[in-house]
Amino acid sequence: MFDLEKFLEEDALEIAGRTFKSRLIIGSGKFKSFQQNKEVLEASGAEIITVAVRRVNITDPNKENLLDYIDPKKYLILPNTAGCYTAEEAIKTAMLAREATGINWIKLEVIGDQKTLLPDMEETLKAAQFLVKEGFVVLPYIFDDPVYAKKFEDVGCAAVMPLAAPIGSGLGLQNPYNIMFIKESVSVPVIVDAGIGSAADIPPVMELGVDGVLTNTALAEAKDPIKMAIAMRHAVIAGRLSYLAGRMPKRTYAVPSSPLKGVPYKS
Repeated sequence: MFDLEKFLEEDALEIAGRTFKSRLIIGSGKFKSFQQNKEVLEASGAEIITVAVRRVNITDPNKENLLDYIDPKKYLILPNTAGCYTAEEAIKTAMLAREATGINWIKLEVIGDQKTLLPDMEETLKAAQFLVKEGFVVLPYIFDDPVYAKKFEDVGCAAVMPLAAPIGSGLGLQNPYNIMFIKESVSVPVIVDAGIGSAADIPPVMELGVDGVLTNTALAEAKDPIKMAIAMRHAVIAGRLSYLAGRMPKRTYAVPSSPLKGVPYKS
């Protein structure tokens, strides 16, 4: 009999030597409260939560702090440089987060355009090079570009996080082929980031063989974030199992699902 818990333990996601049973990562923006964020995190089964340091407080103990609700011993708090538009800004934000929290992991974002929130790849790569040398575990948010994905791996990033669609758009996966090419071109984990709209968007992403999915807005803006978190928890597992199971080939014409041997031929 298939043992799901045993499977999740044996199929754990590994990033920079740390393992996670869940391949779902969630964010911490746009929720009504830190308490709701905590409840969504628990319902999702995720073990990593990203925190935009410029927007969500984890550095000032004198103000309401997300770390009062989410236990860093139980979850990996992944600081995020969201809102930065230059490598210098991102580096300063990462340094501030590490100094205040002791966390040396960083989700690196350097935005190139305020309207689309698409990444500036040159500035992101510049920041990644510096932060890796400073001992950070760097997970960069990038275009679905296999050439650049390889460059980020080569400078020492622990994973790459290509977008499925623009941040907060909810459009779902727009270019499966580029995600496939990225997965083929790098050996570090590939975590698809941005653009997920609902649980239904997750299995097609996971079936490409990627290592995980990150989502925030789809949870925070759902009519019932808890139910959506539970749905996403199962969607990630379903997509991963489907990928490992191996789908049937697609065919142009119908093929009977029952054997025809011994059935009389009718003209």
